[in-house]
Amino acid sequence: MPKRVLVVEDNDVNFALVEFVLGKLDVAVARAATGAQALDLAERDRPDLIYMDVHLPDVTGLELTRQLRLRPYMQGVPIVALTALAMAGDRERALDAGCTEYMSKPLSPRLLQETTARLLDLKAAAKP
Repeated sequence: MPKRVLVVEDNDVNFALVEFVLGKLDVAVARAATGAQALDLAERDRPDLIYMDVHLPDVTGLELTRQLRLRPYMQGVPIVALTALAMAGDRERALDAGCTEYMSKPLSPRLLQETTARLLDLKAAAKP
Protein backbone atom coordinates (compact mmCIF):
# COMPACT_ATOMS: atom_id res chain seq x y z
CA MET A 1 0.00 0.00 0.00
CA PRO A 2 1.48 3.38 -0.97
CA LYS A 3 2.24 6.04 1.62
CA ARG A 4 -0.42 8.75 1.94
CA VAL A 5 0.42 12.43 1.44
CA LEU A 6 -2.05 15.18 2.28
CA VAL A 7 -1.45 18.44 0.44
CA VAL A 8 -3.19 21.37 2.12
CA GLU A 9 -3.15 23.97 -0.65
CA ASP A 10 -5.87 26.32 -1.89
CA ASN A 11 -4.07 27.36 -5.09
CA ASP A 12 -4.83 25.05 -8.06
CA VAL A 13 -1.53 25.72 -9.84
CA ASN A 14 0.56 25.04 -6.73
CA PHE A 15 -1.38 21.85 -6.03
CA ALA A 16 -0.98 20.68 -9.64
CA LEU A 17 2.81 21.07 -9.36
CA VAL A 18 2.97 19.12 -6.10
CA GLU A 19 0.65 16.42 -7.44
CA PHE A 20 2.74 16.10 -10.63
CA VAL A 21 6.02 15.83 -8.73
CA LEU A 22 4.65 13.37 -6.18
CA GLY A 23 3.14 11.35 -9.02
CA LYS A 24 6.69 10.25 -9.81
CA LEU A 25 6.88 8.56 -6.41
CA ASP A 26 4.84 5.63 -5.14
CA VAL A 27 2.52 7.74 -2.95
CA ALA A 28 -1.20 8.44 -2.82
CA VAL A 29 -1.98 12.17 -2.88
CA ALA A 30 -5.07 13.82 -1.37
CA ARG A 31 -5.86 17.52 -1.40
CA ALA A 32 -7.53 19.82 1.10
CA ALA A 33 -8.15 23.43 0.05
CA THR A 34 -9.28 24.62 3.49
CA GLY A 35 -8.40 23.97 7.10
CA ALA A 36 -11.75 22.29 7.71
CA GLN A 37 -11.16 19.89 4.82
CA ALA A 38 -7.65 19.18 6.09
CA LEU A 39 -8.89 18.24 9.55
CA ASP A 40 -11.51 15.92 8.04
CA LEU A 41 -9.06 14.25 5.65
CA ALA A 42 -6.37 13.87 8.32
CA GLU A 43 -8.89 12.14 10.57
CA ARG A 44 -10.22 9.89 7.81
CA ASP A 45 -7.05 9.07 5.86
CA ARG A 46 -4.32 9.27 8.53
CA PRO A 47 -1.65 10.64 6.16
CA ASP A 48 2.00 9.70 6.45
CA LEU A 49 3.10 13.22 5.42
CA ILE A 50 1.45 16.63 5.12
CA TYR A 51 2.47 19.55 2.94
CA MET A 52 0.88 22.62 4.57
CA ASP A 53 0.32 25.93 2.81
CA VAL A 54 0.78 28.68 5.38
CA HIS A 55 -1.93 30.94 3.88
CA LEU A 56 -5.37 29.31 3.67
CA PRO A 57 -8.78 30.95 3.26
CA ASP A 58 -10.20 29.92 6.66
CA VAL A 59 -7.18 29.49 8.98
CA THR A 60 -3.43 29.89 8.83
CA GLY A 61 -1.44 26.78 8.10
CA LEU A 62 0.49 27.31 11.32
CA GLU A 63 -2.71 27.38 13.41
CA LEU A 64 -3.92 24.30 11.56
CA THR A 65 -0.61 22.57 12.32
CA ARG A 66 -1.09 23.37 16.02
CA GLN A 67 -4.60 21.87 15.89
CA LEU A 68 -3.35 18.73 14.13
CA ARG A 69 -0.53 18.26 16.63
CA LEU A 70 -3.12 18.00 19.42
CA ARG A 71 -4.38 14.75 17.88
CA PRO A 72 -2.48 11.68 19.10
CA TYR A 73 -2.35 10.08 15.64
CA MET A 74 -0.60 13.18 14.25
CA GLN A 75 2.28 13.24 16.73
CA GLY A 76 4.86 11.55 14.50
CA VAL A 77 3.58 12.68 11.12
CA PRO A 78 5.95 15.07 9.31
CA ILE A 79 4.34 18.40 8.37
CA VAL A 80 6.18 20.60 5.90
CA ALA A 81 5.20 24.28 5.82
CA LEU A 82 4.96 25.84 2.35
CA THR A 83 4.92 29.60 1.90
CA ALA A 84 5.46 32.19 -0.80
CA LEU A 85 6.08 34.95 1.74
CA ALA A 86 9.46 33.88 3.09
CA MET A 87 10.38 36.54 5.63
CA ALA A 88 12.89 36.61 8.46
CA GLY A 89 11.65 34.45 11.31
CA ASP A 90 9.06 32.54 9.25
CA ARG A 91 10.99 29.28 9.40
CA GLU A 92 11.29 29.51 13.18
CA ARG A 93 7.57 30.30 13.55
CA ALA A 94 6.71 27.27 11.43
CA LEU A 95 8.94 24.98 13.47
CA ASP A 96 7.56 26.42 16.72
CA ALA A 97 4.02 25.67 15.50
CA GLY A 98 4.94 22.01 15.07
CA CYS A 99 6.11 21.82 11.46
CA THR A 100 8.91 19.38 10.77
CA GLU A 101 10.36 21.38 7.89
CA TYR A 102 9.85 24.57 5.92
CA MET A 103 9.95 25.15 2.15
CA SER A 104 9.51 28.42 0.31
CA LYS A 105 7.66 28.88 -2.96
CA PRO A 106 8.18 28.69 -5.82
CA LEU A 107 8.81 25.05 -5.01
CA SER A 108 11.76 23.20 -6.44
CA PRO A 109 10.46 19.94 -7.93
CA ARG A 110 13.74 18.20 -7.09
CA LEU A 111 13.70 19.39 -3.48
CA LEU A 112 10.03 18.43 -3.14
CA GLN A 113 10.73 14.94 -4.46
CA GLU A 114 13.84 14.48 -2.31
CA THR A 115 12.09 15.76 0.82
CA THR A 116 9.13 13.45 0.27
CA ALA A 117 11.36 10.42 -0.32
CA ARG A 118 13.45 11.20 2.77
CA LEU A 119 10.53 11.90 5.12
CA LEU A 120 8.64 8.81 3.99
CA ASP A 121 11.77 6.67 3.87
CA LEU A 122 11.04 5.64 0.30
CA LYS A 123 13.68 3.24 -0.95
CA ALA A 124 12.65 3.10 -4.60
CA ALA A 125 13.95 5.73 -6.96
CA ALA A 126 11.51 8.13 -8.56
CA LYS A 127 9.94 7.13 -11.86
CA PRO A 128 11.42 8.95 -14.86
